[in-house]
Amino acid sequence: MGGVNTAGVRAQAEIRARADGRGGTALPVLESRGPLALRRTRGSGATAHVVLVGAMSGPHGGDHFTVRADVGPGARLRVGSAAATLALPGQHGGQARQDVRITVAAGGELHWLPEPLISVTDSELAVHTHVDLAPGARLVLREELVLGRTGEDPGRLTSRLTVRVDGRPVLDQELDCGPGAEGGWDGPAVLGGHRAVGQLVVCDPEFEDKPVAPGVPAEGLAVLPLTGPAVLVGAVAPDALRLRRLLDRAPASFAPATSASA
Repeated sequence: MGGVNTAGVRAQAEIRARADGRGGTALPVLESRGPLALRRTRGSGATAHVVLVGAMSGPHGGDHFTVRADVGPGARLRVGSAAATLALPGQHGGQARQDVRITVAAGGELHWLPEPLISVTDSELAVHTHVDLAPGARLVLREELVLGRTGEDPGRLTSRLTVRVDGRPVLDQELDCGPGAEGGWDGPAVLGGHRAVGQLVVCDPEFEDKPVAPGVPAEGLAVLPLTGPAVLVGAVAPDALRLRRLLDRAPASFAPATSASA
C-alpha cells in the first residue's frame, strides 16, 4: 500500500440515537466536522433518519474520514448518504482512509445503507467498517463498491468489514482490488471480471429460532448464514445498478434452514 500523506483533510461525523420514551428515537448527538455533514430527515414511525452529505468531493489521497454511530437500547436509526462517494487521487498522492465505527445496544436497530463507493483511476483508499452489536441488537448493513467510473480503470481499493456480536467475531473479511493488489483479485475466484461488488449483512435475533439456509438465489448472488445470529449476502455485477437490484432482492430469498433441508 502507498504511504500516508499527513497533509490530507481530517473529517469526523458522529451520531447517537436514543429511545425518547414516547415510542420514537431522539438524536442527542448529531455532529460533523470537516467535509462531512449530517442531516436529519423526516423519519417514519419510531425510526430516525439521517443522511450523510459530503460538503466537498473526496476522500482524496491523504484524507482521513471517520464516522461513528451509536444506537442505544430501543432506538431505531436509518443512515444513508446523499450521493455516491468518489475516492479520488490527492494532489500530493498517498493513501486515503475511511473508518466507520458502529455500536448497537440490545433492543436497538440500525439500517446502514450508504450509496456506492466508486474507486477512481489513480486513487488509493482503505475502508474499515467495524461493528459491535449487543445480544438482541438488529442490523442491516449494505456496502457497495464500484471499480472505476464508466470506461476507466479503478484505483486501489481495500475494504475490511468486521462484525462482532456480544464481543465474539461473526465476520472479519477483507477485499483488496486494483493496481498493486495481490494477483487474482479480478479472477474467477473473486470478481470474475465484474466491476461492482457488494455485501449485505443482516443480524436479527429471530435467526436463532429460524436460521437461514445457504443458497444462490440468482446469478452473482450468494447467501451465507453466519453465527451470531446473522446472514451475509455477497454479490458481484457488471455495474452499480445491477448490484443494487441483486442486494435489494436478497432478503426476500431468505429461506429457513429447516424448510430448505426438508
